[in-house]
Amino acid sequence: MKLHDIAHGRTGDKGDTSNISVIAYDPAHWPLIRDWMTADRVAAHFETFAERNIERFELPQLQALNFVIRGALSGGVTRSLAQDAHGKCLASALLEMQVGYED
Repeated sequence: MKLHDIAHGRTGDKGDTSNISVIAYDPAHWPLIRDWMTADRVAAHFETFAERNIERFELPQLQALNFVIRGALSGGVTRSLAQDAHGKCLASALLEMQVGYED
């Protein structure tokens, strides 16, 4: 299943850093999201972010994870010519990730 089937996301930015929150729709899905969504898997999903640049924070009271990705925004809003300088599409891209246990 895709992550967007069981969670929604929100992004924020500060300079060249993006943060992406992933929030479970149903608390029953929180254990899968918590266990599956590692910084390593997020880095592999995006392919352009090094795992060492990704910090993961758990917010169990909200059934949410927050990923802080340094160097994600090509210089940030005032320095980047990227179409999505704020990185708002990053949550949508992350929610396309396949989740579940590998065979």
